[in-house]
Amino acid sequence: MNAAATFALAPALARVAAPAAAPDGDDEALLEAVRHRRPVLFAQPQRAADGLPGTAWGSEPLGRTDMQTAADRLRRFQPVLQALFPELQASAGQIESPLLPVPAMQRVLGLGAGQGQLFVKADHGLPVAGSIKARGGLHEVLEFAERLARQLGLVTGEDLSPLATPDARRQFGAYQVAVGSTGNLGLSIGVIASALGFRAVVHMSADAKAWKKQRLRWRGVTVVEHEGDYAAAVAAGRAEAARDPRCHFVDDEDSLSLFLGYSAAAFHLRDQLAAAGRVVDAAHPLFVYIPCGVGGAPGGITFGLAHLFGPHVHCFFAEPTASPCFLLALQNQAGQVPSVYEHGLDNRTEADGLAVPRASQRAVQVVRPALGGVFTVADETLFEHLARVCQAEGLRIEPSAAAGFDGPQQLLHSEAGRRYLQRHQLAARLPQATHIVWTTGGLFVPEEEYERFLARGLRRAPDRATLAP
Repeated sequence: MNAAATFALAPALARVAAPAAAPDGDDEALLEAVRHRRPVLFAQPQRAADGLPGTAWGSEPLGRTDMQTAADRLRRFQPVLQALFPELQASAGQIESPLLPVPAMQRVLGLGAGQGQLFVKADHGLPVAGSIKARGGLHEVLEFAERLARQLGLVTGEDLSPLATPDARRQFGAYQVAVGSTGNLGLSIGVIASALGFRAVVHMSADAKAWKKQRLRWRGVTVVEHEGDYAAAVAAGRAEAARDPRCHFVDDEDSLSLFLGYSAAAFHLRDQLAAAGRVVDAAHPLFVYIPCGVGGAPGGITFGLAHLFGPHVHCFFAEPTASPCFLLALQNQAGQVPSVYEHGLDNRTEADGLAVPRASQRAVQVVRPALGGVFTVADETLFEHLARVCQAEGLRIEPSAAAGFDGPQQLLHSEAGRRYLQRHQLAARLPQATHIVWTTGGLFVPEEEYERFLARGLRRAPDRATLAP
């Protein structure tokens, strides 16, 4: 019997302890807390009044039209994806996740009815890749495939179905798609690239999970292991790809295509909120809590939501206390993007998908005006939340995906969070608020691995007394 089946959530649910007060307005106190790995919330002082993101990706102009273009590309590819992946038959090739009300988890987190309603955006169950990376990762490979297919004369109009044929696979086989990754992006890129017929190579950092490497190899993907961290794997992959004119390198640190692929999620979430009867306007604020690595995925989602909801959506990124790269970049008012190593941190975390030493400068520049802030989470808290959401709602996620569950507590109970709510006149509007925790991965975690995660969380959860045999 698995560990999840040996415990039942008791009716009386203990509230999760509030986070320690985080510094606000004192840069040195904030950095001191970061260096000592104390969980903190940095509320963004430079959030624009209109809540809109930046308008350029480097020298390229950027706007809502670009996210619509990405959404249209994913729509055009639905027949191809349906043909390539049997699991997409029911959705006609659409890769999307449900928006789930989670009332039991809301009670566990101590989020009262007077503070809004909690939902989970369940990207941990996205088909094909099993994580949020299915969005941006698939989009970039599909964009490359479409461009190449038109050059090769495989397609000419809107019908992309020839790309699922043996002839397309044969011609694509002369080209390579490569990426550097800690795990989930590599899974996404490797799975779709190999399915289309490309030679797929994934450069993986030392902290990548062994099962993710094995899953890629089962798919026929070449996995190159590196002793260094995420940044080292990306750099090595980028250098190797530069020597091959037939290699397309997916650069997680500087890819507009990835970013826009993530942004397309905003359209579907807008429709899901409307279907759930959740209004988003000045009187009904939306709070979204998203785990963050280099910043491309949460940045793209924030970009998309900001264009749809403007100042009424407040996105917060969640990072491990060992790897707060986006927090450090956001806090740096000089526009620099520091490494966590510069602050004495080791970037070692069980949240492998978030083990990134330096944020994407492009993502920081674009989302800074739209972002509410960044909060950090200790590793053990990740496992506690993983266990809680399993017990409360039956959701099976990986540690990285649990980071967002600390968001409501950080926002509502830290000094920095309360000041943010006051500054934006949100405190009185909380009863009508919607809170969304974005769970980012977990579908393909092997059972034995997940059982270890769950057992660790059940041992550590402060409310474990309410989890009775």
